[in-house]
Parts: sequence; C-alpha cells; structure tokens
Amino acid sequence: MTNLIRRDNGKPLREAMKRKGLSAEQLAAATRAVDAAGRGISAATIWKITGSGSAAASKCRLRTAWLMATAMNEPLQEHFSMPTVSTDTVER
Repeated sequence: MTNLIRRDNGKPLREAMKRKGLSAEQLAAATRAVDAAGRGISAATIWKITGSGSAAASKCRLRTAWLMATAMNEPLQEHFSMPTVSTDTVER
C-alpha cells in the first residue's frame, strides 16, 4: 500500500486544524463520524502526523490521510503528496 507524505512537515495540517478550531481529540472524533466502519483514527495518530518534533511521522497511510482531510472538509492534495518513485514501478 502506498503511503502519502505530509506537506511542509505537517504545517498545512496544523493550520487547517487551527482554522477549524479542532484539537487532536476533536479531529479524532470527527474521523470516526466520516469512517464507514466507525473506527476513525486515534488522537495519538493525529498528533504523530501533525507534529513537528522528532517523534512526528512524515508519512501515513492513504486511509489515514483521507479520513483526516474528509473530517476537516479539506482537499487531500493540500496536505499530502504522493511519493515520487514507487519501488513497485522501478525496473530492476
């Protein structure tokens, strides 16, 4: 499965959360509301993806990125980008 890369070290995500007035806990609850399975993602995962420190993750799964963007009613492409080269498509 392809992982998406967060843009600008998560700054657009943090700004969107601030604009919407959402904490990590509130965004986690919102992801459960838009998830067809009702699971959503945890507040800890949101902190990891939106964080700016050494514990922050630069990549996340497509499902995770989609749930966050959908819950904030934001375009996915403004917050995440696809990796430029996939090992699946590199000729060996």
